[in-house]
Amino acid sequence: MQKLAISFLYSLLLLLFSMEQKKEYVQQVSTTYFPVTIPHIMPARYGVPVMNQRVLEDKIKRNQFLSDVWREYNVPARLISQMAALPRSVFDVRKVAPEKKYTLIYSDDSLKTPKAFIYEPNPIDYIVFKFDDSLSVEVCQREVQLVEKEISGVIETTLFHTIAQLGISYELTNKFVDIFAWQVDFQRLQRGDEFKLIYEELQVEGRPIAIRKINGIYFNHFGKPHYAIPFEQGEGLDYFDENGNSLRKALLKYPIEFTRISSRYSGSRFHPVLKVNRPHLGTDFAAPTGTPIRSVGDGIVEEAGFSSNNGNYVKIRHNSTYTTQYLHMSKIAPGIHRGVRVKQAQWIGNVGSTGLATGPHLCYRFWKNGKQVDALRVELPPSQPVRADNRQRFDEFKTEVMLRLQAIPSASQVVLASAF
Repeated sequence: MQKLAISFLYSLLLLLFSMEQKKEYVQQVSTTYFPVTIPHIMPARYGVPVMNQRVLEDKIKRNQFLSDVWREYNVPARLISQMAALPRSVFDVRKVAPEKKYTLIYSDDSLKTPKAFIYEPNPIDYIVFKFDDSLSVEVCQREVQLVEKEISGVIETTLFHTIAQLGISYELTNKFVDIFAWQVDFQRLQRGDEFKLIYEELQVEGRPIAIRKINGIYFNHFGKPHYAIPFEQGEGLDYFDENGNSLRKALLKYPIEFTRISSRYSGSRFHPVLKVNRPHLGTDFAAPTGTPIRSVGDGIVEEAGFSSNNGNYVKIRHNSTYTTQYLHMSKIAPGIHRGVRVKQAQWIGNVGSTGLATGPHLCYRFWKNGKQVDALRVELPPSQPVRADNRQRFDEFKTEVMLRLQAIPSASQVVLASAF
């Protein structure tokens, strides 16, 4: 009994000792690691602290200079002079454009002292002007992310309706149309035509800013499947069908981004201004005034000027066979004059209604071997197909792209389209 009591007492002492050791350990740990001090984070915009400051956002107005904006917000004259003296490599004040966003940060008091001004020429770049004893300038860029996306759709009425329903950007639509322009008449799509696209989108802070390229297209038009496979043969990216034939031809089909055709090439048409029947040897594209017009191919400007019928116009000789003409421009692009060389897709002017025109549109004319023909029906020689030495590499890549396109779920035949 005595031995049992001694044993119990010994165990109790061990337990108490163990608990005391744990208590000391806990106290030691607590003392070493706690409390943790969390630093105060000062709120900022564009790297400029905005605590006790006001932030104003607006856009540059037409015919407004940056110095005008700064004077309006009481930026000292000496700092405005320093801004005007900045090297063009740092900031070119001549390139400030209307509708571009700016942000002003100023003190939240009666003086409203300007602290910083941020100008954003595009979604990526922004320039921070900090106002202190002297002007400091920081040229910054936002991080650009590349995101690959997939989308599918079914035509129910028109391509424009589909675009609106899907929320597809016009940039993506125009790239899509340019690739298939000579294979598909996008003005005469059939209800039920289906498309699938894989494309790369550039994003800034989660917002799309541009389409980098299309990585594959499936388009079922009138029950016939069409594929576009991007492939590089050392001369720039081109698109080919599943048989390795190039989808590109020497000239673009459309001289402006995809839009409605208001009048086609015709041997006899009632002229809306002259009120008589006469041939219409061109294709009219309805578009808002100011819409950019592009040259459909490389060439040399033969004529660029004004006439009473054509208004402002440009005529381009592409080679010994093909010549094109662009009429009723609101203006001709700077540098476009007789004898100058132009590249395919180069801006040459803007849509207008000069000359014999009742509203803004582009009349596009086309000559083949000196004879005017229908630009949308002319037969052009295709570009070179996939070369024999690239055939195996192309076939392997084509299979991969086609399998990816086939794996994209088809859009519903009832709901117009679904995006992924």
